[in-house]
Amino acid sequence: MTEKELKTVNTTALAYLGDAVYEVIIREMILKKYPQDAGRAHRYAVRYVSAEGQAAAARALLSEGFLTEAEEVVLKRARNHRSMSRPQHADPKDYKLATGFEALLGYLHLGGQGERVQEIAERAVRIIDSRHEQ
Repeated sequence: MTEKELKTVNTTALAYLGDAVYEVIIREMILKKYPQDAGRAHRYAVRYVSAEGQAAAARALLSEGFLTEAEEVVLKRARNHRSMSRPQHADPKDYKLATGFEALLGYLHLGGQGERVQEIAERAVRIIDSRHEQ
């Protein structure tokens, strides 16, 4: 998609795609570590794909200046989008920030920026891991 076309895609749709893209990256990473134990892999994945984990990663990515200006705009636009869905097991602020994170990944994926998606996902994993080491 062109940049112009990408800017017209609904942020909820971008988050929908970004959620799937991130989930595949995380599952692949974990299955490389735990190839024989799907149950353990699932329990381990939750820290990365939960709203809390994604929100923590998004906050750090924003505060570190890891994202480009254009990436920040997408994340914040999605975060601020009024949504009809309500989080079931997450803080509403975390949920909105996680939605922004997912929308950013969806945006980059649709724009053919797979390497950047991977960079952001890998940095998010390191951020989330550092929270669990404390």
